[in-house]
Amino acid sequence: MSRVLIVGAGLTGSLCACLLRREMQNKVKIVVWDKSRGAGGRMSTSRSPSNAACTADLGAQYITATPFYAQIHQSFYEELLSHGILKPLVAPVEGMIKKDDLRDFVTPKGVSSIVKHYLRESGAEVLFEHCVTHIHQKGAGWEVRRTGGAAEEFDAVVLTMPVPQILQLQGDVCSREYSLRTPPKCCPGSSLRDPAHCRHRPYSCTLLLAHSDF
Repeated sequence: MSRVLIVGAGLTGSLCACLLRREMQNKVKIVVWDKSRGAGGRMSTSRSPSNAACTADLGAQYITATPFYAQIHQSFYEELLSHGILKPLVAPVEGMIKKDDLRDFVTPKGVSSIVKHYLRESGAEVLFEHCVTHIHQKGAGWEVRRTGGAAEEFDAVVLTMPVPQILQLQGDVCSREYSLRTPPKCCPGSSLRDPAHCRHRPYSCTLLLAHSDF
């Protein structure tokens, strides 16, 4: 069974794990590492230590779907709506730009509930406080080292953290040729918008390290 490591338990990492599971079924062992203490990344939700029902989203306050992305990502929206993770936004948020052709959604259980849903669906082994420091190619696979831990080997590694963090990794990553794909950026205090409508250039990417036969 192939062993795949996904670095980053944010939206990109969790969705990658979920889609990989649905495509590969039980043919792959999926492991997710994140340097933080919980899932969410830029879509994290903070909870009061004295009242778990009191939450605050630290990233996007609402989700905006443009007509184009609402159509091509229809299955994702339908899934999240059917599970009660997304609900239509019925009241305006201060500072939001309201247009008739945009659909806005909120997350009753916090924006990190989207990430947690995909992680649950993936059945991945999720480990927090795992900060990757080195990645070396070893035969047809990859040897990955983390702070305070022993090296582990994987058949493929998917890096979903911000580009500056990828560039800090030691080993064979930055010496190889690869292409970067930029997903949507979560603008703090604003909406999680589709890439073409984001106000800032994203600094995240998805980088796959794998043997050509994987």
